[in-house]
Order: sequence, then structure tokens, then C-alpha cells
Amino acid sequence: MYHVLAFGVRQLAAAFYRSSVADDRREQSGSKLPHSKSQIGYQVAVQPTLSQPFVIHSGERKDPIDPMTTRITKITSPEARELEKKKAELASLEARLAERELDLATLQAELRSFEGTYYRVVGSRLAELDEIEAQISEAESRNQPKDPEAQERASQARAQAQESARAVEAEQEAGKREPFTPSENLKKLYREVAKRIHPDLATDESERQRRHELMTETNRAYEEGDEGRLEAILRDWESSPESVKGEGPGAELVRVIRKIAQVEDRLKAIDREIARLDESDLYQLKNQVDQAKEEDRDLLAEMAARVNEQVVEARERLRSMTGHGTTL
Repeated sequence: MYHVLAFGVRQLAAAFYRSSVADDRREQSGSKLPHSKSQIGYQVAVQPTLSQPFVIHSGERKDPIDPMTTRITKITSPEARELEKKKAELASLEARLAERELDLATLQAELRSFEGTYYRVVGSRLAELDEIEAQISEAESRNQPKDPEAQERASQARAQAQESARAVEAEQEAGKREPFTPSENLKKLYREVAKRIHPDLATDESERQRRHELMTETNRAYEEGDEGRLEAILRDWESSPESVKGEGPGAELVRVIRKIAQVEDRLKAIDREIARLDESDLYQLKNQVDQAKEEDRDLLAEMAARVNEQVVEARERLRSMTGHGTTL
């Protein structure tokens, strides 16, 4: 087969040379011919040899072409070149997006885990204290029925007690949560899934909804440490029709540019959400607990002990006002 290809190349080069000589003669005589399709879509590239000077490719041929050193180079369209650049840019953004989604999901899971621990150790005692304080305020309002401020304090104290009780009840129903410590393999799986099915990579609303549902399931599996479920989500997606795309470079370039804009918007939203969580009271408390742990202190246990002391004092105040203790 090789000698057939070599013969074809020699024939093409020789024909090109004859055509060029003819063109030169026509130009000298003032006649011009239009370019052919092959001249528009391809160019002949010539490698110089020791016995032959470099050949100019602009059509002004000054030296003969050696057929053995001639090869054909296809010209890539501007759209195709730009598409390749944008695809590379999108791939980089997708990797960054997957990493930031992982950061956000990890932070959210860690805060939820810590919140459960906080309510179990400290929150239940605070709920008891809020209930006693509400009963004290209600007793004071009964003793001052015409004092609007006393009535307002009683109303606010009761609302606070109810809110604390609901929060503790919700955590008890959720059950005990272990500290969130994802493995490296779990993180790797999450990144791979996020890069492939992220909703902001969708090109229409129905596809976005489908990806959103899968991403919600992915976040749940990640928080639960379910590597098997993440693997199944990734496997199902890779074998689905949604993972296969392909059209002309022009339309594909538009899609890629829009995806880049969507990913950049999502990255900004993630940064804002992480900043909001970093400034939250829960995150600040978690940081304090973590720092105390480095000093071999259990800050939550210390807080619970202080609340227990406040509960004892509040019970004494309620007993002095009503003649009996709390009605818990």
C-alpha cells in the first residue's frame, strides 16, 4: 500500500507543478483562472532539501518542486480552531467547578453533622432552659396583666421555647450523626460525577431538570458516604443517550460558549454560598470547638455544663414565683 500512496503523491505533485507553470504563463499573457476547490481547502507544504532551496507557497513559485518531499496539509476553519480553544477552556472550568462543588458539599455536610452533635449535647439543655424561662415570663405577665411589656416578653419567651423544642425534636428524629470524614475515593467519585452531570452544563430546561435531580441524589449519596451509589450514578450516566452529543462546529461552538458562561455563574454562586456559611454562627462555633479540641478541651461539654447551671438557677426562680418548679 505504501508504494501506491507514494506514487499518488508524486503524481499529484507533478500535476501541481505543471498547473503552476501554466498559471505563470497565463499571468505573463494577462489571463487569469479562478481557484479550484482543492486550492481553497488545501495547501501544498514542501520540505526543503540540501539540493533544493525553500519553495514559496504564495503562488509565486521560483524553484521546481521535488515530488518526493511534497505533502498535503488540510486547512482548519476559524470556527473549528476557536471551538478547540473554547473546549479546552470549558474542560478547565469543569474541573474547577467539580472541585468547588466538592468544597461546598463537604462544608455543608460537616456543618450538618456538627449541628446534630451540638443539639444533642447542648441544644437539649438549652431547650429545657428556654422552657423554664418562658414559664417565668408567663408567670410575671399574670402578675402584671395590664403591663404590655410583660405580655410581650411572655409571648417572645414562649415562641423561643417552642422553636428550641422543635429544633431538638427534629435532630432526635434524624438520629445520631457521626462526624463527616469523607474518604479520598468518595471525593474522587463525587468530582467525576459533578464534572459529567452538573446542571449548569445543560443546554435546555428538560436536560437541566434531569441533571438537577441526579445532582441532588449525588449530594445525598456523598453526605451518606455511599460510594456504591455514586458509582452507579456515574455508570448509568455514561451509558445514557444524554452523554452522547455531536453536531457541526458552529452550533457546537455556541453551546460551549454558553456552557462556559453557565459554569462561571455557578462558580460565583458557590463562592457566595461558601462565604455565607463561613460567616454563619454555626461555622464560627464549629471553628471554636475544633480549636479547643487541639488544646484537649471539649468545648461543647463545657457549654452544656454552664447551661445545666443556668437550668438549676432558673428552676429556683420559678419555684420562688409560683411555689412549685417547672411544669416540664
